[in-house]
Amino acid sequence: MSETIFRSTARVLLVDAVDRLLVYRGLLLQVEEPYYAWFTPGGAVDPGETLHQAAARELREELGYVIAPSALGPVVAISSGTWSLGGETFSSVDSYFFLRVSGLEVDTSGMDEEERRVTDRFEWWTVSQLRSAAELVVPAGLAALMELLLPGDLPAQPIALPWHLPAAATSERA
Repeated sequence: MSETIFRSTARVLLVDAVDRLLVYRGLLLQVEEPYYAWFTPGGAVDPGETLHQAAARELREELGYVIAPSALGPVVAISSGTWSLGGETFSSVDSYFFLRVSGLEVDTSGMDEEERRVTDRFEWWTVSQLRSAAELVVPAGLAALMELLLPGDLPAQPIALPWHLPAAATSERA
């Protein structure tokens, strides 16, 4: 049995002036049959980075949106769980920031080849669209979280959201 690899991510809930959340459709590879799901921008925290630094870097790389790490407020939600890919098992903690933006136009030129391969498209979604999505939305409970955040009341402590992969999806891929 292989050793579990810890993976921390920093993700950002980007909301526009009319309360729509920026999500992207990405290929979910951690399951037997890869399929698409909707995610918020963000990614892995590099060694030596804080969550704030990683979130700002990911926004620059994935969206071409440049902000200072200090422009991000507190972590508003976390989700954690395990998954396996390519014979390795990962234990992840995903931390979410909330940020209102205006005039953001997605520029994916900073994405690496792997990110481009698994990213389908970006869209701005309402809470209603999050609730009625036919495909998986990550993190689980995102619509309810957005209903709490949109009025501007950030939680005193991060809200714990359920892990998005069902137990069967965390097994090794063949």
